[in-house]
Amino acid sequence: MSASPRRIDVHQHLVPPFYRDLLTKAGIAEAGGRVLPEWSPESALELMDLLGTATAIVSVSTPGTGFLTDPGEAADLARRLNEYGASLTADHSGRFGHFATLPMPDIDASAAEACRALDELGADGVTLLANNQGTYLGTDGQDTLWRTLDERGAVVFVHPAELPAPAVDGIPPFAADFLLDTTRAAYLLVRNGIVRRYPRIRFILSHAGGFVPYASHRMAVSIAADTGRSPLDILDDLRGFYFDTALSASPAALPTLLAFARPGHILFGSDWPFAPIAAGQYFANGLDSGVDPATLVAINHTHAEALFPRLAGAPAPAPARPAQVRLRQAAQRAGARALFKLVQPGTR
Repeated sequence: MSASPRRIDVHQHLVPPFYRDLLTKAGIAEAGGRVLPEWSPESALELMDLLGTATAIVSVSTPGTGFLTDPGEAADLARRLNEYGASLTADHSGRFGHFATLPMPDIDASAAEACRALDELGADGVTLLANNQGTYLGTDGQDTLWRTLDERGAVVFVHPAELPAPAVDGIPPFAADFLLDTTRAAYLLVRNGIVRRYPRIRFILSHAGGFVPYASHRMAVSIAADTGRSPLDILDDLRGFYFDTALSASPAALPTLLAFARPGHILFGSDWPFAPIAAGQYFANGLDSGVDPATLVAINHTHAEALFPRLAGAPAPAPARPAQVRLRQAAQRAGARALFKLVQPGTR
C-alpha cells in the first residue's frame, strides 16, 4: 500500500443507535446472515485510517426502512436517518458523505424524500435496495422516482437485500444471494430501458455488480431475444453502471471487473462494518497488489472525484510515516491470515 492512498470509500455503512434499537424492537438481529455490527463515528474513522481512506460515503444497509409495515413510519424513519447522515457529514468535515435512505417501495414518498435529501440536506446520492419487499428496481410503476432522480443527475447506490424467497439452509444470504439480488436489479434496469430513458442517473452496483461482469454476455443474449434489441447495445448499457470493489478485489473477481467495466467506472468500497476489519484489509491489499499504480490511484479516488466533484478538493489525510505503513501492511497480512486461516501444511 502506498503511504497515502487517499481512498474514497463509496460502500461503507452506518448503524445509528436509534436505528439499531428499532431493529431490535422488531426482532431483527442480523442483516444478510451477519449479526448487526457495532458502529460509531469513532470506530469508522479508525477503520478509515487503517485502510488509508480519506472520505467514506455512508449508507444504511438492508433492511433499510422495509421492515416497517406502516408507510408513514417508514417515511419518518427515512427522514430521521437522512438527517443523521447530514449531521455526521457536517460534524466531520471532509471525512464523511452520505447516501440518503428512501422509504421504498412507496414510490411517491421516496421521490419526495429524495428531493428533500438531495436539495436540502446535501446528500451525495440515494441508496436503493435491489428489491423492496419483493419488488425489484426496474419494474413497472417507478417512473416518478426515476424522473426525480434523473432531473437532479443523482447517484444511486444499489445495495442488495435478501431475496424474496426462503434462504437455503447453510448458505448465508450475503455469501451468494446478495450477488444474485444485485444482478436481478441490474438486469431489469437494462431490460426495461430505465438506464436509457433516464441517462442522467448514475447507478453504482455493489460488490462489483454481483454476477453482472461475469455473466454480462449471457444476459445480453437473453435480453436481446426478449426485446429485439442489439446485444451490443445491451452490453453497452451493462457497462454503463459503476461498480465498487467491496469484497471483490480478489485474484478471481478483479480481472473480470477490470476487463468489463467502462473506463472510469470502478470505485473503491469496503463494506465496513458488515465486512469485518480483516476482510477489509484482505481485499484492500488485493486491490493494492492487483493493479498497476495509475489504475490504483484512479480506483482509490480519481474516479470517485469525477462522480462526486465536491470531494476533489477534500484534504488528504496526513501521510503515514514509514513505520505506520509497515504496521498497516503487517496488519493487512495478519488480517488475511485471520480471515482465511492461511496455515500451510507443515509450517507454523
